[in-house]
Amino acid sequence: MLDIVSCESMRKSDLATIEGGVPGVTLMWRAGMGIYESVRWHGRVGIVCGSGNNAGDGYALALILKENNIDATLILLKNKFSADGEYYYKRCQNVSIKTIFYNEDTPLDFDIIVDCILGTGFSGELSPEICEVIEKINSSDAYVVSADINSGLNGDNGLCKIAVKSDITVSIGTRKTGHYLAMAQDYIKKLVNVDIGIEIIEPPYHLIEEADIKKCFKERKHFSNKGTYGYTALIGGCMEYSGAVKLASLALSSLKAGAGVSKLATSRSICPTIMPSLLEVTLYPLDDQNGYIMYNPTQIDGALKGVKAVAIGMGMGEGAQAYEIICHILKKYEMPVIIDADGLNALSRGDINILKETKCTIILTPHPKELERLCGVSVEEILKNPIEIARRFAKEYGVILLLKGASTIVTDGREVYIINRGCAGMATAGSGDVLSGVLLGICSQNNEPSEQLLNTCAGAFVNGIAGEMAQSELCSVSMTASDTVAKLPMTIKSILENE
Repeated sequence: MLDIVSCESMRKSDLATIEGGVPGVTLMWRAGMGIYESVRWHGRVGIVCGSGNNAGDGYALALILKENNIDATLILLKNKFSADGEYYYKRCQNVSIKTIFYNEDTPLDFDIIVDCILGTGFSGELSPEICEVIEKINSSDAYVVSADINSGLNGDNGLCKIAVKSDITVSIGTRKTGHYLAMAQDYIKKLVNVDIGIEIIEPPYHLIEEADIKKCFKERKHFSNKGTYGYTALIGGCMEYSGAVKLASLALSSLKAGAGVSKLATSRSICPTIMPSLLEVTLYPLDDQNGYIMYNPTQIDGALKGVKAVAIGMGMGEGAQAYEIICHILKKYEMPVIIDADGLNALSRGDINILKETKCTIILTPHPKELERLCGVSVEEILKNPIEIARRFAKEYGVILLLKGASTIVTDGREVYIINRGCAGMATAGSGDVLSGVLLGICSQNNEPSEQLLNTCAGAFVNGIAGEMAQSELCSVSMTASDTVAKLPMTIKSILENE
């Protein structure tokens, strides 16, 4: 796992390091050296500087480039400096590094442009001048390097109105959440981190890597059978959202993620349309009314007989009895329960406190709009502060929350994990259903409560890599959810075989 921190945590840690005896100018020089060592320098270099410590990193870099006989020009937006930045700016002047002050006629015709305009402390609105400079950088043919974070990109939530598009971003000290969330991947082509000796003083968040989730997948033993790896049940579908192929993909994804048996429990009236799409999956019809699954305790218990994990809600529609079905499962069973889509909507219409009255391990998988319905916080606020809102909700209701997005946030209210795997091609109908199926398959094999947080991370990670594999062979425009399902076996194989 890689550590990730908030900007405030980084600020506190930076201050603590300085108070502990490491001068700020020393840290700034290390930052400049880290940027220098991360890039293959060539041609003419332009370093565009704002007025804070991010600019100071640029001045230190300019000195290092000069020492290595690389032509660099400083382009200043303001005649204003931080204390440490001014120290290096004066040293630049003492050795005659070319310096110009930016105006609207200043060309940015360099082979490499280093973005040292704004750091992770930026929030609020950009000035018209900075917007103009960013647009010039983005329209240039230069190789673009951003110091710490792309100027204009929020260091905590990855949101922006306009930001520098970099070929490489060199984060300083420790990676920040804004490097991964929301729009970040549209602006950062490559991210590297340089350690400059700042010890993080608060518990960090964690970026999941392949080695972290390998133990969630076990090689099959010869002396085993389908029951060894878990029976699973999926409860979903209705006449309005029959989606036969989508439901089939959802059920199949649980098998490809390792479940021994996948049982699809769905509205009796749509079973004839689904049956031709099911091969390895068991179909369990449930009584319905007007196409919506009815709450029949005997049938629900029949569907869950021998089951080690269940997912509910996908394509279930607005049926009035969905909440009753969820309550029945949460009150009676102790298995992992994954609630998605219309299951989440049913919870938001009922008494959500039912989540606190269960022995189940509950995994909720909302996108921001579904989380808005659950917790009453607007999508806008969730996007501005996704980690804290997700963590607060998970802690209050005792659940594992998987918040979908460009990067996935998984939290149990204490630990926070970020999964940055996935691709644009997964923005298509059914992708969330496939994720639920993958989660279900993993949970069926490892169904102890203590395993579910890592299982949830593993599901998001594997689903994301499978999507990336599919997109690499197809294209983001024409991908469908079933393309992701098709790549699950190769994804898991690669995880098992990699050392």
